[in-house]
Amino acid sequence: MLDKLRNKIDFMLEPIARKFGKEANRISYLSLIFAFIAALSFYYSYARHYFLFIASISIILNGFFDAIDGKIARLSKKAGRKGDFIDHAVDRFSDALIIGGIAASQWCEKKIGIAAIAIVLLVSYLGTQAQAVGYKRIYAGILGRADRIAILFFAPIFQYFTGKISGYYLMEWVMIYFILAGIITILQRYYRIVKWLEKEKYE
Repeated sequence: MLDKLRNKIDFMLEPIARKFGKEANRISYLSLIFAFIAALSFYYSYARHYFLFIASISIILNGFFDAIDGKIARLSKKAGRKGDFIDHAVDRFSDALIIGGIAASQWCEKKIGIAAIAIVLLVSYLGTQAQAVGYKRIYAGILGRADRIAILFFAPIFQYFTGKISGYYLMEWVMIYFILAGIITILQRYYRIVKWLEKEKYE
C-alpha cells in the first residue's frame, strides 16, 4: 500500500540522491550491507534486546538506500538493464536476509519464519514477472516492499517493550501477518497480470 507514495515523495529524494554521486550500484550494495546487519541484529537480539534497536535502524537505512539507488541512476543517466537487475536482486537478497534473521532467531518459530520468507519472495517474484511478460513492474497489493520496511522498522521497537501476545512474540506476529497479507498480495498481483494478458490476447 505504501508503494503508492513512491511518486509523491520522488521529488524529495532527488536533492538527496544528487549528494551521493553517480554510483547507483554501490548504493544498492550498501543497502545489502544494512540488511545483513539487520539480520545479525535480529538473530542476537533475543539474548541482547538492545540489538532490536540496531535492527530497526538498519532496516530503515536499507529502505532509504534502496529508495535512492534508482534515482541516482536516472539522474546520472546510467539507468540500464544491469543496474535494474542488481537493484532487484539486492532487494530479494535483503528480504531473505532480514526475514531469515528473524526466522533463525528465538523470536520466531522456524516453520513460520520459513513460510514468511517463501511468501514474501513469491510476492516480489510476481511483481518482476509481470514486467518479464511485457506488463509494467507491479508494486500493488497490501504487502509491498515499502509496507514491509515500515513494519520491520517499528516492530523491533515495540518488541523491546513487550513480551508474548496471545502466545506469540510480536516479531512472530509480524511473520504471520507477512504470510497472510502476502498470500492476498500474490492473488491481487496474479489476477491483475492474468487480466492484462487476457486483454492483450484479444487486441
